[in-house]
This record gives sequence, structure tokens and C-alpha cells, in this order.
Amino acid sequence: MDFELPADDDPRRQAVRAWLDDHPNPTGRQLAEAGYVVPHWPEPDGLDADPIHQLIIDDELRRAGVRRPQNMIGIGWAGPTILHAGTDEQKQRYLLPLLAGEEIWCQLFSEPGAGSDLANLSTRAVRDGDEYVVNGQKIWTSLAHHSRFGILIARTNPDAPKHKGISYFICPMDTPGIEVRPIIEMTGGHTFNEVFLTDVRIPAANLVGDEHEGWSLAKVTLGNERVSLSGGGALWGNGPSAEDLFALVQAGGGVDDPVLRQRLAALWIEAEILRLIRLRTITAAIQGRQPGPEASIRKVIADEHGQRIMGIAKDLRGAAGMLTSALPGESVLGADAVAWSDPTFWHFGYLFSQALTIGGGTGDVQRNIIAERVLGLPHDIDVEADKTWAEAQRAGAAL
Repeated sequence: MDFELPADDDPRRQAVRAWLDDHPNPTGRQLAEAGYVVPHWPEPDGLDADPIHQLIIDDELRRAGVRRPQNMIGIGWAGPTILHAGTDEQKQRYLLPLLAGEEIWCQLFSEPGAGSDLANLSTRAVRDGDEYVVNGQKIWTSLAHHSRFGILIARTNPDAPKHKGISYFICPMDTPGIEVRPIIEMTGGHTFNEVFLTDVRIPAANLVGDEHEGWSLAKVTLGNERVSLSGGGALWGNGPSAEDLFALVQAGGGVDDPVLRQRLAALWIEAEILRLIRLRTITAAIQGRQPGPEASIRKVIADEHGQRIMGIAKDLRGAAGMLTSALPGESVLGADAVAWSDPTFWHFGYLFSQALTIGGGTGDVQRNIIAERVLGLPHDIDVEADKTWAEAQRAGAAL
């Protein structure tokens, strides 16, 4: 595809500008109703936009200083899954408020004994007439304390194989029996939570897809999660990007230290690779294909890339980078740097970045997915073959 965006006289660009002239300070609902929140979705929620059209819309919204509603889990993960497998009633009820940012969502997937091995979950949902009774515990639930709804997976058939017998639900977070307990991070902040579900009654109408077939939908959610978590910003698509850090360095006259210069050059190359992979991912989504292994590839690179952004930002300041008040490279960048100039953010970001290679599927899990889906390696280790190989190695060493 051609990565150069069309000129100012392109009709699609003109249409977005005309809409923004009529809506200079659009609300989340106005953006959602116009199809500008998820332009690649089919109408009426999107615009069936092709890759170039979507990038044009992104470009024009950025130029006008308009930000889309903030509802990462709802828009990035829950929405695509409901669009993919939800009933007409579910789509009608949940998608527009979700896209408008009026109802925040969380994800009730991970458990104390089922994180990386998510299919090993033990939360149970038992059918009781027109309801399911849910009991269990979830952990690392981002935004649970602010959320109106959660996407929940629970075991509905305990006798089925591990990847079967799981169902996917929309869980109202104000339902009796739900307790949310905060998990305080080393940043001092509170993003994650434990969620306890005790005899929680969820209407059967909130089942998404077929009963016992929720694992396939969980994979849809996780695929979209890995796309969402690998956006341009250093912290799972949020915060400053490598480009923002480069702007700070340039504003200060550059860097003399050759090692730091080389690290910055490598960071720029990595950022370009991620940008191109993202365009491939966008193309796949707009062509109606679910995120493939490129989502895992990009997440592996993006997580470590985010950690490097924040690490270099600290190192640019030298020993003073250990201070919470240190702007990245302040001695190099000068006092006139504007973008991301709050030093407390960089300190927070550096601490938070340690979680990037864990959340949304650890880097090791993503590498396993890549090994299986891209390289064609077997899903499970052949223990007997491994023993035979080891014995042959020992025998050879003994000769």
C-alpha cells in the first residue's frame, strides 16, 4: 500500500474538515454517531473505511486537537467481540454508549491460578432458569472500580476439556455479590483490582455467542487487546511515543554521548518497524480479518520498545534521573522543552513500564504464539522425543 496520505483536496479529507467545522468541540456521542471513533467498523457504528480513509480521519482529528473518547477496554476489546458475535439486541444496547465513552468497561479474564494459562480458569457459571449464578475471583482487572460493565469468561461445563466448556458474558459491575478491591502499584497509583464474585446472578440474555464456546470469543478479545495494547504511546498505546522523546532531544540541541546517540538511533528504527506493522494490522482489520500473529509480534516489540523509551528518558538525565522531579535529559534538552514536560509523568511512566511485558499476555506467551502460528512449531513439547534427544546428546558426549 502507499504510505503517503492524500493531499488537502482529497474529498475524504474535505468531508472530515467540513464536519469538524460544524462540530468544533464534538462530544463523544457525536464522534461515535459520525463513525469517527471506529471508522473501520461497518455502518452504522463505523464508516467501512479502508486503511487510507482511516488514516486520513486520524490525521484530521489530530490536526483539530480532537481526541476520541477514552474507553480502551470497551472500544478496543469488548466492542469488537460484541460486534463479532453479539445478538442484535446486544449490539443495539451496548455499542453506541461504549463507543461514546459513556459506559466504561473492564475485562474479567485473569485469575490467581489462570493468568498466562487463561484456559485454566476456575470461575464457575451455573445456569439457573433465565440466569447464570457466578462464583469465582478475578485479578489484575484494570478500571474495575470505574466500570459499568465487564466482559467475563467463566466455566459452564467443568467436565469438558480445558478449552471447551467456557462461556463469555457481559457482566454489569453493579450486580449484587461483586466486590472490587484495589491493588496499589509501585507507582503509588491504583489501576488494577481484584474482583470477587459471590453468587452473582447474570441474565442469560447477557451470554455472548453460544454456551460453552466462549474460548473462541476470548481469543477474539485477546487478539484485539494485543492490537490495542501496542499503540503508538510508550505505555500500552498511551503517553509519549518515541517521536515525542526525539522532539525533546532535538529541542535541546541533540546528544553528544555516542552510546546514547546509538541507543536513540536504534529506538527510531524500532519505532518505524512498529509503525509499519501497525499499518498491516489496520489493513487486516479493515479487510474483515481478525488480528493474526502480527498482533502478537507487534505487542512483543512494542512492550520492550516502551520500556526502552522510558529507560532512555531516565538515562538522558544521568544520575539525576533517579529523582522524581527529573525531566528526561533536562541537562541536555534545556528548559524550553514543552511536550511531555511534566517530570513526574516520566518517573511514573518509568515505574509503570515494568508491567508492559506482563499485562495482556506476557512476552514469553506471545513468543510461543509466534512460534506456533508463524514458524509452525508444535503446540506442546514432545517429552519422549526430548528425552531421546537428551540421551543421544549425553551418549555422544561420552564417546
